[in-house]
Amino acid sequence: MLRFDIAPVCSNAYRFQATMSFAIAALYLFTPYKWVAFVLAFGGVLRGFVSPHKCLSYRLFAAITDRLGWKHPVNAGSKMFADKIAAIAGTVMAVSWLMGSEIGAIPATAILIFAFIDLATGFCAACWAYGFWYKLRSA
Repeated sequence: MLRFDIAPVCSNAYRFQATMSFAIAALYLFTPYKWVAFVLAFGGVLRGFVSPHKCLSYRLFAAITDRLGWKHPVNAGSKMFADKIAAIAGTVMAVSWLMGSEIGAIPATAILIFAFIDLATGFCAACWAYGFWYKLRSA
């Protein structure tokens, strides 16, 4: 479902967001700083459930890509879906850390892998799944 109620977002700015998600997942997995999961969860909630345009990091990355001439506007729907997944993953990571469980490593590993694919190639697996789901529903 395309989102026309929210202005388009820059896909290249979202590649920078993927870099941040990759870094957060790496910190969570390979350092004792598990609290960074709250940053992933908060950013995912803000961008996915409110608006990407309200997020300071997205606004910074959008300004950088605009200044560099890398602006590539896309519909916000699929990117917001990806952010909702990041919000859920970040919440699971944070709650599992608070409970003393290691189960948060599962979503952290998934974020690490898929964020790397996105930042390296521009392929957003969640965006693809979002589009595929709506193609199936319309058939």
